[in-house]
Amino acid sequence: MASVQQLLQEAQNLPGVSARRDAEILLCHTLGKPRSWLYTWPETEPSPDQQLAYRELLAQRLGGQPVAYLIGHREFWSLSLAVDEHTLIPRPETETLVEWALELALPDDAAVLDLGTGSGAIALALASERPAWHLIAADCSEQAVVMASANAERLGLNNVRCQVSDWLGAFAGARFDLLVSNPPYIEQDDPHLQRGDLRFEPSSALVAGPDGLSDLRVLASEAPAYLNSGGWLLLEHGYQQGEAVRELLLAAGFSRVATRSDVNGHPRISGGCRHAD
Repeated sequence: MASVQQLLQEAQNLPGVSARRDAEILLCHTLGKPRSWLYTWPETEPSPDQQLAYRELLAQRLGGQPVAYLIGHREFWSLSLAVDEHTLIPRPETETLVEWALELALPDDAAVLDLGTGSGAIALALASERPAWHLIAADCSEQAVVMASANAERLGLNNVRCQVSDWLGAFAGARFDLLVSNPPYIEQDDPHLQRGDLRFEPSSALVAGPDGLSDLRVLASEAPAYLNSGGWLLLEHGYQQGEAVRELLLAAGFSRVATRSDVNGHPRISGGCRHAD
């Protein structure tokens, strides 16, 4: 039998710089304990079944499986979101988009559409902060919409409706005060797709044509027809795509076009305002 301390030491061969943290998360998940417990009771010996379950998770992580998929959830904007192989894993960089959206001078009962919602991360974060807003979380993947709906229900966020839509296809005639999206923006031959967690995430949520801009072009060009006067479009993109996305927004007639950097200092979110009629 191995102690908690010894079990954590077995994780030294895990990939990446966060091997110890990954091991702690997997062991806590197995034991149903907070991370602080591991340091309070390092000599405790988990049951044989618990040790077996933990080692099976370690083996899967050693094979590259993302921790979020192994434990079935990921924290975003202080919300615990269920995730699986049908959804992109929410990342801290996307919280920059949420911060920007919350700063905008929108109506108290703003109509907001999150396109390509995945697990619902952006829509649910905004819903938790603005209970009077009316949000729709849309995705072309039925599995993702089911996941987003389940997250909204579990979190008690009743101001979010989840719907299947291929980008703006299901919203003919509708107008919104804010459109937000973390669309696919990786080039189809980008070598990063063969590394780390990206190997296991759905390619449809990652890859957007030869230059990574295919979906961003669609959103920038089509968004104005779905925005109220003074409405905003906020888009996440790759750290090298800021200039290109700003050009797309300007070409579509947006004003107040700007780019913001994420928590790592990389240009990550670009947005603009629709001209008032």
